[in-house]
Amino acid sequence: MTSPVPRSMRLQKFLSDAGVASRRHAEEMILEGRVTVNGVVIDALPAFVDEQHDVVQVDGTRVRPQRLDYFIINKPRGVVCTNRDPGGRVRAVDLLPRLAARLFPVGRLDAESTGLLLMTNDGELALRLTHPRYGVAKTYRAEVRGRVPDDLPEQLRRGVHLAEGKARASDVEIVHASSQRSVLLITLHEGRNRQVRRMLARLGFPVRRLRRVQIGPLTLRGLPSGAARRLTPAELHALRNAVAESKPATIERTARRPRRAVSAVHRRAAEDVPDRSARPEPRDTSRGRPRSTPRRNQVAPRGPRRAGGPRPESRPPAPRGGAPGPRRRVVGPE
Repeated sequence: MTSPVPRSMRLQKFLSDAGVASRRHAEEMILEGRVTVNGVVIDALPAFVDEQHDVVQVDGTRVRPQRLDYFIINKPRGVVCTNRDPGGRVRAVDLLPRLAARLFPVGRLDAESTGLLLMTNDGELALRLTHPRYGVAKTYRAEVRGRVPDDLPEQLRRGVHLAEGKARASDVEIVHASSQRSVLLITLHEGRNRQVRRMLARLGFPVRRLRRVQIGPLTLRGLPSGAARRLTPAELHALRNAVAESKPATIERTARRPRRAVSAVHRRAAEDVPDRSARPEPRDTSRGRPRSTPRRNQVAPRGPRRAGGPRPESRPPAPRGGAPGPRRRVVGPE
């Protein structure tokens, strides 16, 4: 059955934002008939609710929308940015205090990377911070082995070809360069998967250490490794202003190859060609023989065996002109 309430938010998203379960688990609960909206059992999808006016219950217990929450974490090495890890590793959510709301990481860092990680249940803000269309700046401190050339920043700004296309850095600064190691500050507006590591590896400088130091106006100032705290009202206001000021960028797409125009001469020539299916089957005119005559290399029909004479050879003659004969199929050892 369909939901009798106004369509403003999907029911499974409402349950997920309220901290009841993940969206997939919430869908299973709905299909099992465990969810009611305004006293009506909802057992089919899609279903929609108005979070401000509708009464949603799961197993007889009312579910209320949770307030939006925002935390910043200084992620250490070895912590994974997933809310479910079968390997039992330390998760980013394990660094947060015990909360009623379910928070999710905004822009993941791999297990070996460290630095600034934002956790929130504000899906709209998370989308604008992570999607390359909006281009919110993210700054990374990358350490590589050896001395990098002076033109490396320009190469990163021009772009590096990756599997999904050309990736670019908006700003690159060489902080330190020596024969043993080099440190770069790289600012991105795209946010591809493992973009800094892949770009530098493609240029011949694999990353040894990677740390995210800034997202928009947010920094790690005064936050030790492994610590987490709630955003201040001033930080949240500055972050929302940065998101509001970011203009959606036009995503570049590869232009399709234009179709070649057909001239009038070629069009008339194509129209004058009769239908081949209507033509009679062509006659075999090789050496003037009728089609009933066996062709070259064709096995002749076996005739009656003469008395006292050998049986006619049924194997086709060897092809002329050095052309290869029929291939033998060997089954088992000869």
